[in-house]
Amino acid sequence: MLYAILAYHVEAHVMSWTPEEDAALMADLQRAHDRVNEKARLGPAVRLGTTKRARTLRGPGPGLVIDGPFAETKEQLLGFYVVDCASEDAAIEAARDLRRANPSAVYEIRPVSLYLPGVPFPTTEAKAAEDGAGGVRGA
Repeated sequence: MLYAILAYHVEAHVMSWTPEEDAALMADLQRAHDRVNEKARLGPAVRLGTTKRARTLRGPGPGLVIDGPFAETKEQLLGFYVVDCASEDAAIEAARDLRRANPSAVYEIRPVSLYLPGVPFPTTEAKAAEDGAGGVRGA
């Protein structure tokens, strides 16, 4: 099963880090990524740009584009990972490993489905184990 691990942090705090502090955290996270990848197949990992450069599209018809995300929260979504884990417990352990590297972050774990209309996608490790085979499964 594919799981998204969403990384939340106080953006102002992250933006206040010196280049050296940021590089040190990214090195710690790279070691966590390596460990997660040993236990589960690590998919995309993305660090999002600042919320002041974000835009939100909402409303009926063509919608209205407004500045940034507006949420009643102290933390902002700053990045995410996609991991292929056989169970929710394995996905939670992957998030715990990431949090050990970045203990001030908050991680949300959510099952996800790959959606590319008309494009076959690889079978996840969990699905391959369930089916007893690997290969490609159509959308």
